[in-house]
Amino acid sequence: MSDTYIIEVSSQAAGIVVRDPDGFRFFAASHRFNALDGQIFRNAREAERAAFQAAQGLWVAGTPIVVTPVAATAA
Repeated sequence: MSDTYIIEVSSQAAGIVVRDPDGFRFFAASHRFNALDGQIFRNAREAERAAFQAAQGLWVAGTPIVVTPVAATAA
């Protein structure tokens, strides 16, 4: 398992997460993701979900991460 991951949202660099003793610490790559900067996540996938939510304006520090799947539309 890697100790560092790059997190992207819609092909934009959101930041990196680096393993530390408490989990994975997020380092923002742009101002859009500053709300996540310094936050600790259990794993890289959790950080990715938070970045996705932050991009949509849904992420708030200290709240559980819940990702609601988007229903596929029939054409």
